[in-house]
Amino acid sequence: MTQAEREQENGKEKEKEREKEKEKEQRGVKRPIVPPVIPEPVQEQIQSNFIVVINPGSKTLRIGRATDTFPAVVPHVIARRLKQPAQPRYEDPWLLRDGLNRPESIEQRQNGLKMVDQAIWSKKMSNGVRRTPVSAEQARSYNRQVRPAVLESSSRVKWTNTSNQPEFLVGEVALYVNPADSYSIHWPVCRAQLNVHSGPGGSLTAVLADLEAIWSHTIQKFLEIPLKDLKYYRCILLVPDIYNRQHMKELVNMLLVNMGFSAIVVHQESVCATFGSGLSSACVVDVGDQKTSLCCVEDGVSHRNSRLCVAYGGSDVTRCFFWLLQRVSFPYRECLLSNRLDCMLLQQLKETFCHLDQDISGLQDHEFRTRFPDSPTLLYQLRLGDEKLQAPMALFYPSTFGIVGQKMTTLQHRSQGDPEDPHDEHYLLSTQSKQDQSSKGTAERRTLPKSIGLDGESGSQGVDPPVRGAHVQDAELGHPQGDCLMGGAEAEEPPSAFLSRKSAMTQFEGKALGLDKAILYSIDCCTSDETKRKMYSSILVVGGGLMFPGAQEFLQHRILNKMPPSFRRVVENVEVITRPKDMDPRLIAWKGGAVLACLDTTQEMWIYQQEWQRFGVRMLRERAAFVW
Repeated sequence: MTQAEREQENGKEKEKEREKEKEKEQRGVKRPIVPPVIPEPVQEQIQSNFIVVINPGSKTLRIGRATDTFPAVVPHVIARRLKQPAQPRYEDPWLLRDGLNRPESIEQRQNGLKMVDQAIWSKKMSNGVRRTPVSAEQARSYNRQVRPAVLESSSRVKWTNTSNQPEFLVGEVALYVNPADSYSIHWPVCRAQLNVHSGPGGSLTAVLADLEAIWSHTIQKFLEIPLKDLKYYRCILLVPDIYNRQHMKELVNMLLVNMGFSAIVVHQESVCATFGSGLSSACVVDVGDQKTSLCCVEDGVSHRNSRLCVAYGGSDVTRCFFWLLQRVSFPYRECLLSNRLDCMLLQQLKETFCHLDQDISGLQDHEFRTRFPDSPTLLYQLRLGDEKLQAPMALFYPSTFGIVGQKMTTLQHRSQGDPEDPHDEHYLLSTQSKQDQSSKGTAERRTLPKSIGLDGESGSQGVDPPVRGAHVQDAELGHPQGDCLMGGAEAEEPPSAFLSRKSAMTQFEGKALGLDKAILYSIDCCTSDETKRKMYSSILVVGGGLMFPGAQEFLQHRILNKMPPSFRRVVENVEVITRPKDMDPRLIAWKGGAVLACLDTTQEMWIYQQEWQRFGVRMLRERAAFVW
């Protein structure tokens, strides 16, 4: 048969099949219904210039498009007009904090200063000679005689104009609101958490309203994005490593529902810091203005047990420096820690004069200027000795801060649960426990005849309660999914053991670890020696609290001297990185958020507005890149 004949035969067969199909349809034969195919979710291409990265700090807000080279940097403060003129003003403190005016504070500060002086004397300079201590009396006798010189009759610095009575003012202009005007000053973030307190404007609702006003104003003014267009934009929010779940939920709700972003990704600052610095693994030390957080990050994952937050930072160094200045008769004698303009001056003096370079010694003369509204510009002379080194060294001897009776160290605790998320870790723990019990019981029943025969005597006397040991271990080391001490394990744990463990944790959290000891503690909490070795060879310091000349060498020397001897032989070199790629350490975490926006894996982490409105906080557990 030729090729043409074969094609003709095939055509005839196909035609016959078509005719049979038509006959079946005419007879009413039902054809099987094919289920509709569910289309795969389309991976849409997202433009990075439509993603806004937000890094909210205690004193500074960093916000910008993911395509921006640098973010907008704005003081994280708002001035709100009082509803009634007779209402008393309220101002959140800047450098002052609880625990400074206790009877033991002065004694503790003096003891801390003695330890600092001892450490300064014990470390030799690079030429092998020990430093000669400088008496404070030498600087004091000179500074007592200093009188300011008038440079200009007017400082040309003006109070913010509030004549048209705006409802609120944000950022730099809020700092220059005249105390005589009817405005309260609020810092909505304190020590990396929402600044909820019992004073005016301290409710969670008020703090969230302040944040929304600050962020909305900054987006409109600096990013030039109208608020009505935010529905076309997405948001990446950087959160602290040790976070309050309720606060995070409220922030996500504010960004998606109130402000109207179309989608959001929530990620931890420490992981973003490694992205921004280009490191795969590091012990991230974030020294901020009011807190110092530490966390070991490996391949984009934050080790939960290594998370630690100590409640001191750059502001505490500034306040310590002011006390040391007072000890040597600071010539600007009207300076007060309760005055926000004086706080700005002290911050500037600390950043200008303080250092951690052991080779700088002896008395040195300096000068500084004061420029305040409605005042002339004044020039002061100032003689300083070891005060410039003592103040930043307080980070390693935190008793020098004189803070008494406050919780100084925070660890990651277990979750207290959320009614909106019934299938949370508590549900998983309890169901896992029941499952383990039933499976273990089944296994015991199967082995029962072999072990004890048919007596029917209890065969479980020597058997430990199912999974109890595992739960107690989770309670001690921190369960990977949780955040609160009262987990499922404690119900089975003897009350005395639970109370003793809880009191031990409370005592630990009452202590203020020095920065070097906190780093060693964080690294020691890693599970394997290989991970610890990685962390010792890559200690990444970010944030603005340790930007002192000589800080890198000083911290490296402290870690080398105090690390366990077993690791000194294994670790080739302890490397402290303070300026990766010559970047400003204050911007590294934000930069990492911008890098995150461009990663392919980020596609799976977006929480969309419609999903949030339907499922709520469950979306964070499902989509967050870290264990919620």
